[in-house]
Amino acid sequence: MDEVAGGPDSTGPGSPKAIAFLHDFLEHCAHGKNFATGKTGTRLAFVSFHPKGSPKWLGDHVQMGISHQLAAIDQGFSIVASFPEWKATPIILGESDPEGCAACSAEQNPQNGYRNGPLYASYTAEVLARIQELAVQRSVHIRAAVNWSFEFEDQPPFAGFREMATNGIDKPVLNLFRMMGLLGGEQVVAQSSGALATNDVLKSGVRGPADVPVVATRKERQTDVLVWNYHDDDLAAAAAPIELNIDGLPAAKRVLVEHFRIDATHSNAFEAWKAMGSPQQPSQTQYRELEAAGQLQLLSSPEWMTEEKGAVTLRFDLPRQAVSLLRVTW
Repeated sequence: MDEVAGGPDSTGPGSPKAIAFLHDFLEHCAHGKNFATGKTGTRLAFVSFHPKGSPKWLGDHVQMGISHQLAAIDQGFSIVASFPEWKATPIILGESDPEGCAACSAEQNPQNGYRNGPLYASYTAEVLARIQELAVQRSVHIRAAVNWSFEFEDQPPFAGFREMATNGIDKPVLNLFRMMGLLGGEQVVAQSSGALATNDVLKSGVRGPADVPVVATRKERQTDVLVWNYHDDDLAAAAAPIELNIDGLPAAKRVLVEHFRIDATHSNAFEAWKAMGSPQQPSQTQYRELEAAGQLQLLSSPEWMTEEKGAVTLRFDLPRQAVSLLRVTW
């Protein structure tokens, strides 16, 4: 054989040892002896590694370590880009997560409580958007970023494991993926006056002003806009006032606007569970209510609007750690 699937799917590269391992692996595949064929070099279908964040518990709240994860991603991209043989090879982030221990619950690791609420959703949106921008900066090809989550059987509800659902009840982060699944296949230009520069988030995280970026896509007769309000510190803060201008719509058309939301009271079974008194064994009625609370929900009823000169303007408040998806169809 003269081809392997890919690799090395190594930890990091957030440490010197992990950096060296990824570099040496790619060096060997490019110029080393192939012990299966006796020839020089080995083909790679993809390059993969595991970037992780580093959240901390500060006594009263969790502080996410997004800069740690982005630094590992950027370092890995830089290493791949340094090899002409692999610069165009697809990159798969094999385990792209806010921290390293999926099976560590919030009971022993209170910083992992972020996994139950909207913070996990806004963090995921933030990281995925920054991954795309870092790939463009490094001129590499990102194929996928894999979330390393599990299903934990016979565990208490909302114990704080890294999972998409707890005892069959969907968590807010799963609704973030549902939102992304509704996006169109063609990305369009979108700008936000509340967005931080990617290099600033890479260097320092989001510790001062909140980051309020936007991503927009389109497909036939539909435009979708994803906007979120992220901060590393999971503390109460004023909502961000949003004025969203969408242009390039068909002239003289009525459009249908749907507003999906993840926040404290929408698409959030965790808050519904706490409002019930955090039952460890929900009744059948409570379980059905939690299942419904865990689904992706609209912020308000769909609204027909008439565009003016090919544009519509939407105004709303976006709470800290909340995510909104605006879908405009005609």
